[in-house]
Amino acid sequence: MRTQLISALLLAVAFAALAQSDRGTITGTIADPAGAVAANASIEARNVGTGAVYQVASSATGNYTLAELPAGNYEITVTVPGFKKSVRQGLTVQVAQTLRLDIALEVGSASESVTVTEEAPLLKTESGELSHNVTTERMDSLPLLPTGAAAGNSGIRNPIAVVALLPGSFYAGTGANALNSAVRINGAPTNTEVILVEGQDATNPLGQGLVQQNQPGADSIQEWTVQTSNYAAEFGQAGGGIMNVTMKSGTNQWHGTGYEYLVNEDLNAGQPFTSSGNGHLLRPKTRRSDFGFTLGGPVWIPKLYNGRNKTFFFFSGEEYRLGQNVIPPAISVPTAAYRQGNFSAAQLKNVLGTDPLGRPILGNTVYDPTTARLVNGQSVTDPFTGNTVPVSSFDRVSAKLQDLVPQPMNPSLLANNYQQQYLSERVTNVPSIKIDQLLGSKNKLSFYWSMIHTFCLYCTGADGLPLPISGAIGTDIRGNTTRLSYDRTLTPSLLLHMGAGFAQNNLNRPPLFPDYDACGQLGLCGPFPRPATFPVFQTLSNAQGGGPAMGPGSATDDIQEQPTAIANLTWVKNNHTYKFGGQMMLVGGYSYNISTLNGTYAFSNLQTALPYVALSNATGSVGGNTIGFPYASFLLGLVNTGNVHDVSSPRIGKSQWAFYGQDTWKVTRKFTLDYGLRYDYGPYFEEQ
Repeated sequence: MRTQLISALLLAVAFAALAQSDRGTITGTIADPAGAVAANASIEARNVGTGAVYQVASSATGNYTLAELPAGNYEITVTVPGFKKSVRQGLTVQVAQTLRLDIALEVGSASESVTVTEEAPLLKTESGELSHNVTTERMDSLPLLPTGAAAGNSGIRNPIAVVALLPGSFYAGTGANALNSAVRINGAPTNTEVILVEGQDATNPLGQGLVQQNQPGADSIQEWTVQTSNYAAEFGQAGGGIMNVTMKSGTNQWHGTGYEYLVNEDLNAGQPFTSSGNGHLLRPKTRRSDFGFTLGGPVWIPKLYNGRNKTFFFFSGEEYRLGQNVIPPAISVPTAAYRQGNFSAAQLKNVLGTDPLGRPILGNTVYDPTTARLVNGQSVTDPFTGNTVPVSSFDRVSAKLQDLVPQPMNPSLLANNYQQQYLSERVTNVPSIKIDQLLGSKNKLSFYWSMIHTFCLYCTGADGLPLPISGAIGTDIRGNTTRLSYDRTLTPSLLLHMGAGFAQNNLNRPPLFPDYDACGQLGLCGPFPRPATFPVFQTLSNAQGGGPAMGPGSATDDIQEQPTAIANLTWVKNNHTYKFGGQMMLVGGYSYNISTLNGTYAFSNLQTALPYVALSNATGSVGGNTIGFPYASFLLGLVNTGNVHDVSSPRIGKSQWAFYGQDTWKVTRKFTLDYGLRYDYGPYFEEQ
């Protein structure tokens, strides 16, 4: 992937025709008191926070356009000989916004100035695009973190929840598997949106619904703009809107924040109709904490470097911790009698029929497969005396497995007699850093990096069983997003923006017992690769109890990597603002699966049922009741089905390209025409 990233950078340099932008634009007309246009007026925009200056001149028709402006607060200064200097303050440029600002000059000396602090008009007149902007201050006041179990599954505060504010949009924090977000905009299919971070695609390659795995921290975001329809040709590959996100930058002033969101059971109401035994209601243990801080300003190293007006940084750090006692559903473990092979308690008393020898058939009767013989053309076996399998007949692997199974917590029950609570702890860290460097008046460089790391020991498949037989697997998810952007003013009317990015999502589900020697520990030997997880044993019980399913169901590591390259060229000429660009994105996927390398084994009642009954129907039932017993089949080592997998590591990938050209044509002062053409090429995934 490093080679692909370097290639992306070289391609971006080779042709300035690749891009999507999170930058804003200020445009308008310069006129004298009589309404006549002022050509060649000197216009300067200064970023109030960083001191960065952007300069253009009005055209022969009095029009001007300040393109590719990073989101922030600006001050506009217009200088024309014979007129007072015009200064307009308090201008806020938002993500992907075109702000119209017409300036009327006053006759006077250039040493005089007219300062206007009125805010720019809110009405959008320069574009037919429909978009909505949400600032950090608005996000801070929203309940971005779901409540209850959803908070544990979704993790940190999810800024995509701002979609709930938009008309015609729907947002749900979790989907059917408690991990997916559901976003629908203007009736488009669910989760067909595109997320841009710093102008480049940052949509999770594993799927738009899994935004929690690579989302930026809420406090590192400056603005979140959702473009829902009629967006320009430079934006594409989206069915349900474009979410354009720009990250906070440092300024010449030091700024910092700190916060803590806390949940503790002592602050919660008790559960109704319960009692703790001391006159209070029960409050299940729940500990949730989301804390962090931000710090931004000029880079300053005492006696070595002063970065005011040149070098800026912004750091954001967030940590989410969840700890709660989880009680999984009750499962069945073998009783003391079952462990000795005595299944008399499971045997039903009602007679279901007779076998070819005229013997009565009772439900859950365990038959000895070693006594098979033909009677009147039908294969029959004899039931174990007292419905008890002799210990001497136990399979040695099954006997060792049984020793790993805990004793029932309620010995009086045959089924669902074990329910062990456990402490689930989840930790998510979200650091990010952005560095901006002004390389003179014509060159600007910006770097951004963020990571989201979620670790949880018992978040998937936890059943309360001890290791190594537990079905639980861990969660160790890491998502990285890196951006490098470069802006150059070639001439006052020709601007170049270039960028390269890299996104990676590592969906790691590591086994809690990563290297289990089944041959040495259990005597279960075969063509098993190493390392391998604990084997999987399924279907060991029925309504009369038996044993639990054992072993982790999955142990995989899915890695998605996405290098991107962008660039665009903006050319302001007379009444036209031309823009040419596009996008390159290389998507690669790699999966490493070590699930069930020691085999998957299923047991049923069929192996200890009457052979002719087992052959005649798939369930081994007579009169609606089964004969034979799954746990007895397990103790005898009679596997119903089994399979062994080798390590699988498929790789897939594809490249996507997009090119566009567009023009914003000010036909008159009151009529602006946007038109453009875009071409996207995206093939299917292929094996690499």
